[in-house]
Amino acid sequence: MELPSSKEELLQNLEKLISQTYEVEKEFIELKNILNGVIEFLPQALWVIDKNGEIIVQNSKAKEFNFIPNIGEIEVNSKYYLIQSSKIKDKTIISATDITEQKRNERLIAMGQMAAHLAHEIRNPIGSISVLLSLLKKRCLENEIIEEMKSAVFRIERIIKSTLLFSKGLKLNLRTFRVSELEKEIKNSIKYYSHSKDIKFIFFLPDIEMKGDFNLLLLVLQNMIFNAIDAIEEDEKEEGIIEVLYERNPKYNIFNIYDSGKEFENKNILFEPFKSTKTKGNGLGLALSKEIIEAHGGKIALAKEKKGFKIYIPQ
Repeated sequence: MELPSSKEELLQNLEKLISQTYEVEKEFIELKNILNGVIEFLPQALWVIDKNGEIIVQNSKAKEFNFIPNIGEIEVNSKYYLIQSSKIKDKTIISATDITEQKRNERLIAMGQMAAHLAHEIRNPIGSISVLLSLLKKRCLENEIIEEMKSAVFRIERIIKSTLLFSKGLKLNLRTFRVSELEKEIKNSIKYYSHSKDIKFIFFLPDIEMKGDFNLLLLVLQNMIFNAIDAIEEDEKEEGIIEVLYERNPKYNIFNIYDSGKEFENKNILFEPFKSTKTKGNGLGLALSKEIIEAHGGKIALAKEKKGFKIYIPQ
Protein backbone atom coordinates (compact mmCIF):
# COMPACT_ATOMS: atom_id res chain seq x y z
CA MET A 1 0.00 0.00 0.00
CA GLU A 2 1.56 3.33 -1.08
CA LEU A 3 1.96 6.18 1.34
CA PRO A 4 0.38 9.48 0.52
CA SER A 5 2.72 11.80 -1.40
CA SER A 6 2.89 14.20 1.54
CA LYS A 7 4.23 11.43 3.76
CA GLU A 8 6.71 10.34 1.08
CA GLU A 9 7.97 13.89 0.82
CA LEU A 10 8.25 14.04 4.60
CA LEU A 11 10.35 10.86 4.70
CA GLN A 12 12.55 12.07 1.87
CA ASN A 13 13.10 15.40 3.62
CA LEU A 14 13.84 13.56 6.85
CA GLU A 15 16.42 11.32 5.13
CA LYS A 16 17.92 14.35 3.48
CA LEU A 17 18.13 16.14 6.84
CA ILE A 18 19.79 13.14 8.47
CA SER A 19 22.28 12.92 5.61
CA GLN A 20 23.07 16.63 5.89
CA THR A 21 23.44 16.27 9.66
CA TYR A 22 26.06 13.55 9.12
CA GLU A 23 27.85 15.78 6.61
CA VAL A 24 27.84 18.69 9.07
CA GLU A 25 29.11 16.41 11.83
CA LYS A 26 31.84 15.10 9.53
CA GLU A 27 32.91 18.65 8.60
CA PHE A 28 32.79 19.66 12.28
CA ILE A 29 35.11 16.76 13.20
CA GLU A 30 37.47 17.72 10.37
CA LEU A 31 37.49 21.35 11.49
CA LYS A 32 38.08 20.28 15.08
CA ASN A 33 41.02 18.13 13.98
CA ILE A 34 42.43 21.04 11.97
CA LEU A 35 42.01 23.34 15.00
CA ASN A 36 43.73 20.81 17.26
CA GLY A 37 46.50 20.55 14.68
CA VAL A 38 46.93 24.34 14.64
CA ILE A 39 46.98 24.44 18.46
CA GLU A 40 49.57 21.64 18.51
CA PHE A 41 51.64 23.49 15.91
CA LEU A 42 51.86 26.66 18.01
CA PRO A 43 55.27 27.34 19.63
CA GLN A 44 53.56 28.18 22.94
CA ALA A 45 52.00 25.89 25.49
CA LEU A 46 48.23 26.53 25.31
CA TRP A 47 45.24 25.83 27.54
CA VAL A 48 41.53 26.53 26.88
CA ILE A 49 39.54 26.56 30.11
CA ASP A 50 35.75 26.70 30.60
CA LYS A 51 33.87 28.83 33.16
CA ASN A 52 34.12 26.01 35.73
CA GLY A 53 37.91 26.01 35.52
CA GLU A 54 38.07 22.73 33.63
CA ILE A 55 40.57 22.23 30.78
CA ILE A 56 38.70 21.53 27.55
CA VAL A 57 41.67 21.83 25.14
CA GLN A 58 45.46 21.78 25.63
CA ASN A 59 48.44 20.95 23.44
CA SER A 60 51.32 18.59 24.23
CA LYS A 61 53.56 21.49 25.36
CA ALA A 62 50.94 22.38 27.99
CA LYS A 63 50.78 18.78 29.21
CA GLU A 64 54.49 18.98 30.11
CA PHE A 65 53.65 21.52 32.84
CA ASN A 66 51.32 19.26 34.87
CA PHE A 67 49.62 22.43 36.18
CA ILE A 68 47.93 25.62 34.98
CA PRO A 69 50.37 28.51 35.58
CA ASN A 70 49.49 31.96 36.88
CA ILE A 71 49.96 35.08 34.74
CA GLY A 72 53.47 36.57 34.74
CA GLU A 73 57.02 35.19 34.36
CA ILE A 74 57.79 31.78 35.84
CA GLU A 75 60.71 29.33 35.85
CA VAL A 76 60.07 25.65 35.16
CA ASN A 77 62.83 23.04 34.77
CA SER A 78 65.53 25.72 34.25
CA LYS A 79 63.47 27.43 31.54
CA TYR A 80 61.69 30.79 31.72
CA TYR A 81 58.13 31.32 30.46
CA LEU A 82 55.89 34.36 29.97
CA ILE A 83 52.32 33.44 30.93
CA GLN A 84 49.51 35.43 29.27
CA SER A 85 45.72 35.13 29.39
CA SER A 86 42.71 36.28 27.32
CA LYS A 87 38.96 35.63 27.34
CA ILE A 88 36.56 34.69 24.54
CA LYS A 89 32.99 34.65 25.85
CA ASP A 90 33.00 32.24 28.80
CA LYS A 91 36.30 30.56 27.80
CA THR A 92 39.76 31.51 29.10
CA ILE A 93 42.84 31.00 26.89
CA ILE A 94 46.20 30.77 28.67
CA SER A 95 49.52 30.65 26.80
CA ALA A 96 53.07 30.03 28.02
CA THR A 97 55.84 31.44 25.76
CA ASP A 98 59.41 30.21 26.23
CA ILE A 99 61.58 33.32 26.87
CA THR A 100 64.68 31.45 28.06
CA GLU A 101 66.83 32.73 25.18
CA GLN A 102 65.64 36.31 25.75
CA LYS A 103 66.47 36.04 29.45
CA ARG A 104 69.85 34.53 28.61
CA ASN A 105 70.65 37.39 26.22
CA GLU A 106 69.59 39.95 28.84
CA ARG A 107 71.93 38.33 31.38
CA LEU A 108 74.77 38.18 28.86
CA ILE A 109 74.36 41.88 28.04
CA ALA A 110 74.38 42.77 31.75
CA MET A 111 77.38 40.53 32.44
CA GLY A 112 79.19 41.89 29.38
CA GLN A 113 78.65 45.49 30.46
CA MET A 114 79.85 44.74 33.98
CA ALA A 115 82.87 42.78 32.70
CA ALA A 116 83.79 45.56 30.27
CA HIS A 117 83.61 48.15 33.06
CA LEU A 118 85.83 46.05 35.35
CA ALA A 119 88.29 45.33 32.52
CA HIS A 120 88.54 49.04 31.70
CA GLU A 121 89.19 49.91 35.37
CA ILE A 122 91.82 47.17 35.76
CA ARG A 123 93.67 47.82 32.49
CA ASN A 124 95.56 50.97 33.56
CA PRO A 125 96.98 49.68 36.89
CA ILE A 126 97.93 46.37 35.24
CA GLY A 127 99.76 48.30 32.51
CA SER A 128 101.70 50.19 35.17
CA ILE A 129 102.60 46.95 37.00
CA SER A 130 103.84 45.43 33.74
CA VAL A 131 106.13 48.41 33.05
CA LEU A 132 107.47 48.36 36.62
CA LEU A 133 108.19 44.63 36.41
CA SER A 134 110.17 45.15 33.19
CA LEU A 135 112.26 47.85 34.93
CA LEU A 136 112.73 45.63 37.98
CA LYS A 137 113.86 42.70 35.82
CA LYS A 138 116.60 44.84 34.24
CA ARG A 139 118.00 45.63 37.70
CA CYS A 140 117.65 42.16 39.21
CA LEU A 141 118.70 40.18 36.12
CA GLU A 142 117.74 36.54 36.90
CA ASN A 143 114.80 36.31 39.28
CA GLU A 144 112.18 33.55 39.20
CA ILE A 145 109.71 35.56 41.29
CA ILE A 146 109.70 38.40 38.74
CA GLU A 147 109.12 35.87 35.93
CA GLU A 148 106.15 34.42 37.84
CA MET A 149 104.76 37.92 38.37
CA LYS A 150 105.16 38.72 34.65
CA SER A 151 103.38 35.47 33.82
CA ALA A 152 100.47 36.40 36.11
CA VAL A 153 100.26 39.90 34.60
CA PHE A 154 100.30 38.38 31.10
CA ARG A 155 97.31 36.20 32.04
CA ILE A 156 95.38 39.19 33.42
CA GLU A 157 96.16 41.27 30.32
CA ARG A 158 94.79 38.47 28.12
CA ILE A 159 91.58 38.31 30.15
CA ILE A 160 91.16 42.09 29.92
CA LYS A 161 91.79 42.05 26.16
CA SER A 162 89.32 39.20 25.59
CA THR A 163 86.66 40.84 27.74
CA LEU A 164 86.91 44.20 25.96
CA LEU A 165 86.89 42.55 22.52
CA PHE A 166 83.84 40.46 23.41
CA SER A 167 81.86 43.35 24.90
CA LYS A 168 82.78 46.08 22.38
CA GLY A 169 82.63 43.95 19.22
CA LEU A 170 85.17 42.96 16.59
CA LYS A 171 86.66 44.99 13.77
CA LEU A 172 88.82 42.94 11.41
CA ASN A 173 92.11 44.31 10.15
CA LEU A 174 92.72 42.00 7.19
CA ARG A 175 96.16 41.60 5.66
CA THR A 176 98.26 38.93 4.00
CA PHE A 177 100.78 37.25 6.32
CA ARG A 178 102.82 34.07 6.52
CA VAL A 179 101.45 31.21 8.60
CA SER A 180 104.91 30.63 10.06
CA GLU A 181 104.70 34.08 11.75
CA LEU A 182 102.00 32.67 14.02
CA GLU A 183 104.35 29.95 15.33
CA LYS A 184 106.95 32.48 16.44
CA GLU A 185 104.41 34.57 18.38
CA ILE A 186 102.74 31.49 19.91
CA LYS A 187 106.04 30.07 21.18
CA ASN A 188 106.87 33.44 22.74
CA SER A 189 103.52 33.63 24.55
CA ILE A 190 103.78 30.03 25.85
CA LYS A 191 106.81 31.13 27.89
CA TYR A 192 104.52 33.40 29.91
CA TYR A 193 101.81 30.77 30.47
CA SER A 194 102.96 28.80 33.49
CA HIS A 195 102.47 25.04 33.74
CA SER A 196 103.95 22.38 35.99
CA LYS A 197 103.83 19.31 33.74
CA ASP A 198 106.16 18.22 30.95
CA ILE A 199 104.37 19.21 27.74
CA LYS A 200 105.66 18.47 24.26
CA PHE A 201 104.60 21.01 21.63
CA ILE A 202 104.43 19.92 17.98
CA PHE A 203 104.00 22.66 15.38
CA PHE A 204 103.47 22.47 11.65
CA LEU A 205 102.81 26.05 10.54
CA PRO A 206 104.54 26.30 7.14
CA ASP A 207 106.03 29.37 5.49
CA ILE A 208 103.08 30.04 3.17
CA GLU A 209 100.74 33.02 2.80
CA MET A 210 97.15 33.41 3.96
CA LYS A 211 94.85 36.37 4.53
CA GLY A 212 93.14 37.35 7.78
CA ASP A 213 93.42 39.47 10.91
CA PHE A 214 96.79 38.30 12.20
CA ASN A 215 96.38 39.54 15.79
CA LEU A 216 92.88 38.10 16.23
CA LEU A 217 93.80 34.74 14.69
CA LEU A 218 96.85 34.65 16.95
CA LEU A 219 94.54 35.27 19.92
CA VAL A 220 92.34 32.34 18.82
CA LEU A 221 95.30 29.95 18.57
CA GLN A 222 96.64 31.17 21.92
CA ASN A 223 93.24 30.56 23.53
CA MET A 224 93.15 27.03 22.10
CA ILE A 225 96.70 26.23 23.20
CA PHE A 226 96.26 27.67 26.69
CA ASN A 227 93.04 25.66 27.09
CA ALA A 228 95.00 22.58 26.00
CA ILE A 229 97.69 23.34 28.61
CA ASP A 230 95.01 23.65 31.30
CA ALA A 231 93.46 20.33 30.20
CA ILE A 232 96.85 18.59 30.54
CA GLU A 233 97.42 20.25 33.93
CA GLU A 234 94.05 18.92 35.16
CA ASP A 235 94.68 15.42 33.78
CA GLU A 236 96.08 12.58 35.90
CA LYS A 237 99.07 11.98 33.60
CA GLU A 238 102.31 13.79 34.39
CA GLU A 239 103.07 14.71 30.78
CA GLY A 240 101.20 15.65 27.64
CA ILE A 241 101.32 16.55 23.96
CA ILE A 242 99.86 19.57 22.14
CA GLU A 243 99.79 19.65 18.34
CA VAL A 244 99.15 22.74 16.19
CA LEU A 245 98.97 21.62 12.56
CA TYR A 246 98.11 23.53 9.41
CA GLU A 247 96.62 22.12 6.23
CA ARG A 248 94.96 23.60 3.19
CA ASN A 249 92.29 22.54 0.72
CA PRO A 250 90.77 24.46 -2.23
CA LYS A 251 88.27 26.19 0.06
CA TYR A 252 89.89 26.60 3.48
CA ASN A 253 92.99 27.23 5.52
CA ILE A 254 92.61 24.65 8.30
CA PHE A 255 94.20 24.75 11.76
CA ASN A 256 94.08 21.55 13.83
CA ILE A 257 94.73 21.91 17.56
CA TYR A 258 94.96 18.60 19.44
CA ASP A 259 95.91 17.76 23.02
CA SER A 260 96.25 14.67 25.21
CA GLY A 261 94.71 16.31 28.28
CA LYS A 262 91.49 15.84 30.22
CA GLU A 263 88.39 15.20 28.11
CA PHE A 264 85.71 17.90 27.74
CA GLU A 265 83.20 17.61 30.60
CA ASN A 266 80.28 19.23 28.80
CA LYS A 267 80.60 19.74 25.04
CA ASN A 268 77.25 21.58 24.91
CA ILE A 269 78.57 24.65 26.78
CA LEU A 270 82.06 24.87 25.21
CA PHE A 271 81.23 28.02 23.23
CA GLU A 272 78.83 29.54 25.80
CA PRO A 273 80.20 32.87 27.14
CA PHE A 274 80.90 33.13 30.89
CA LYS A 275 80.55 29.35 31.27
CA SER A 276 83.57 27.18 31.99
CA THR A 277 84.25 23.75 33.47
CA LYS A 278 87.89 24.68 34.11
CA THR A 279 89.36 25.91 37.37
CA LYS A 280 91.10 28.70 35.39
CA GLY A 281 89.68 31.32 33.04
CA ASN A 282 86.55 33.41 32.77
CA GLY A 283 84.65 31.36 30.17
CA LEU A 284 85.23 33.84 27.34
CA GLY A 285 88.13 32.26 25.45
CA LEU A 286 86.22 29.81 23.25
CA ALA A 287 83.19 32.09 22.87
CA LEU A 288 85.42 34.91 21.62
CA SER A 289 87.38 32.50 19.40
CA LYS A 290 84.17 31.34 17.74
CA GLU A 291 83.12 34.96 17.18
CA ILE A 292 86.50 35.81 15.60
CA ILE A 293 86.46 32.80 13.26
CA GLU A 294 82.86 33.50 12.19
CA ALA A 295 83.79 37.15 11.54
CA HIS A 296 86.34 35.76 9.04
CA GLY A 297 83.53 33.80 7.39
CA GLY A 298 84.92 30.58 8.82
CA LYS A 299 83.84 27.97 11.35
CA ILE A 300 85.20 26.14 14.35
CA ALA A 301 84.28 22.58 15.31
CA LEU A 302 85.31 19.73 17.56
CA ALA A 303 87.77 17.36 15.91
CA LYS A 304 86.60 13.78 15.39
CA GLU A 305 89.92 11.97 14.95
CA LYS A 306 91.52 13.29 18.18
CA LYS A 307 90.58 15.44 21.16
CA GLY A 308 90.72 19.05 20.03
CA PHE A 309 89.42 21.57 17.53
CA LYS A 310 89.46 22.22 13.80
CA ILE A 311 89.41 25.83 12.61
CA TYR A 312 88.39 26.64 9.02
CA ILE A 313 89.32 30.02 7.48
CA PRO A 314 88.14 30.62 3.88
CA GLN A 315 90.85 31.02 1.23
